[in-house]
Amino acid sequence: MSGLKILVSAPYMQAVIDQYRVFIEDFDPEVDLIVPPVNERLSEEELLEWIGDIDGVIAGDDAFTERVLKAAPKLKVISKWGTGIDSIDQQAAKKLGIAVRNTPDAFTQPVADSVLGYMLCFARGLVSMDRNIRSGRWEKTPGFALREATLGIIGVGNVGRAVAQRAVAFGMKVFGNDTAEIPESVLSGLGMELVTKEDLLTRSDFISINCDLNSSSYHIIAKPELAKMKPTAYLINAARGPLVDEQALVWALQNNEIAGAALDVFEVEPLPKDSKLREFENCLMAPHNSNSSPEAYRRVHENTIRNLLDVLQASPESVTG
Repeated sequence: MSGLKILVSAPYMQAVIDQYRVFIEDFDPEVDLIVPPVNERLSEEELLEWIGDIDGVIAGDDAFTERVLKAAPKLKVISKWGTGIDSIDQQAAKKLGIAVRNTPDAFTQPVADSVLGYMLCFARGLVSMDRNIRSGRWEKTPGFALREATLGIIGVGNVGRAVAQRAVAFGMKVFGNDTAEIPESVLSGLGMELVTKEDLLTRSDFISINCDLNSSSYHIIAKPELAKMKPTAYLINAARGPLVDEQALVWALQNNEIAGAALDVFEVEPLPKDSKLREFENCLMAPHNSNSSPEAYRRVHENTIRNLLDVLQASPESVTG
């Protein structure tokens, strides 16, 4: 197998591809690494421009629809940089014999840190006090200790459990909700009480969404859910943008249905310049960056290359950039 064409569309991988090129070239010295311009992710139409003769992809959150996959007769593997594969039509890939690989538990620790950081910002009024000082106002913003608050976690997977561990260390009461059955031993180890989604919404001071994006979790937080939250509660989403109905969130912020929100992810990324979410000072936002961690990045870089080469029937030694 020689003269492979590999599309590198994952932005984080594009930035370091020269460090890892040698491992792919060891497998195929004639490999052609295609690195297209990417603004966060490739759309369906953008992928169609590149995918026709590609053998393998190192992918970001690109729109690998059935239409794209059918336009790629040589494609053998999509090696996803990271964990989430919701942007890939997995049924179509399976039908077409295209392997989909990812790195489970890729960014659990930095994402959990980000969730806790947002809770601290809201509880202690850190962002608002900084803004006041910079604008010449000497105002003491009322705050509260995390141990005085309750956290509700929707999605008790790797990230949700890591968030719970941090919250319990701060003395918080923690509720959890998940469609999957969670063993009692796990719950007791986390100090978490499993409750219904409605109970979690009505009783929590912070709600952190940490579930996967799929057909059943799309807009898992919409107007009915926001209306059930305490007016003093905060919503945090560091998972996937479409888990939250952003129009409903704008309504909730406009009408003081909730106290605030923190969003690392959005329904459309980058966030459109005309998004009304930009208007609210009590909506903290970041550019899909809660995964930021040099150690985690290195591990995902290496695993993504391994996954690609494994499917292409390589037997690389330890891939270290």
